Amino acid sequence: MSDTEKNKILPSTLYLVATPIGNLDDMTFRAVKTLTECDFIAAEDTRVTAKLLSAYEIKKPLVTYEEHTKRSAGEMILSRLKNGESCALVTDAGTPAISDPGEDLVRLCAENGINVVAVPGACAAVNALALSGLSTRRFVFEGFLEGKDNAKKERLNTLAGEDRSIIFYEAPHRLAETVAMMADAFGRDRKAAFCRELTKRNEEVLRFTLGDALTHFEKTEPRGEFVIVVDGRKDSGDAFWVNMTLPEHVLYYVDKMGLDKMSAVKAAAKDRGLPKNAVYKEFLNHENK
Repeated sequence: MSDTEKNKILPSTLYLVATPIGNLDDMTFRAVKTLTECDFIAAEDTRVTAKLLSAYEIKKPLVTYEEHTKRSAGEMILSRLKNGESCALVTDAGTPAISDPGEDLVRLCAENGINVVAVPGACAAVNALALSGLSTRRFVFEGFLEGKDNAKKERLNTLAGEDRSIIFYEAPHRLAETVAMMADAFGRDRKAAFCRELTKRNEEVLRFTLGDALTHFEKTEPRGEFVIVVDGRKDSGDAFWVNMTLPEHVLYYVDKMGLDKMSAVKAAAKDRGLPKNAVYKEFLNHENK
C-alpha cells in the first residue's frame, strides 16, 4: 500500500490532529492534508483554529467542541460521523485528547464503533520531559492539578513516593502557589524543571530544586503557560530510618529531636515520601494498641 493510500481520508472517521504548540513551522504535512481533505473540523476555539487554517490556506467548516459544550457537541459530531462524514478534531495547541475534553469524544466514538485515527505531532508534556534533564526512562503525566487547595495538596501527598518523573501543567497566576505545595509535599531539595513558551521565540527551561524555584518565582513574575517536570523520589539507600518501622521513625523525631507528634509525623512522611495522613493513621493505630 502506498503512502497516498494509507493517508486517504476515510468516511465515518474521527481524526485527532496535533497542531503546533507555539512554532507554526511544526505543522506536519499529514496534518495539513487531513485538515484540507476532511469534511469538517471540530475545534476548542474556532477563532484560534481559524488563524491556523488561514496560515495554510485551508477552508473548511468549523464547529465548536470544548469543555462546556462537549456533551451536546459530541452527540452532534457523532451523528455526522455515523452519516459518513469525516471530522478532524483539534485543540488550541498540541495533541487533542491529552488533558483535553477530546478524551470524551474519543470514548464516545469508541463506544459507537466509529473509527478514530491519530495524526501525531507536538505535545508539550513530551517536549518538556525531553528538555528537563531528568529521567525520561519512566514517567507519569498528571496535567493540571484539580480541585481546591486541600484536594491539590492531598493529590501531591499521594505522589510524594512516586519514583518516576512527574509531569504537570500550570497557569502562570497559580504557579507560585503550586510550587509551594510541591515543596511541602516532595521536599525543598527535590529537583524540577520549569518549561515555558515551548517552541516559541522566548522558550525557557529553568532547572531548580523546588526550594530554589519557590524563591525564584516569589521574586520573578511567571509568564506564559508552564510544564513542570518533577524528579521522582530516589531510593532511600542507607538513610538512618531505613530499618525502622514507621511508628519508630515518628518516635525518633519525638524522643531524639524533640519534635511534637504532628511535626514528627510530617517529618517522617517527608522522609519516606508518604502522605502524612497515612503516617498519622498508622502511628495512631500503634499508640492505641
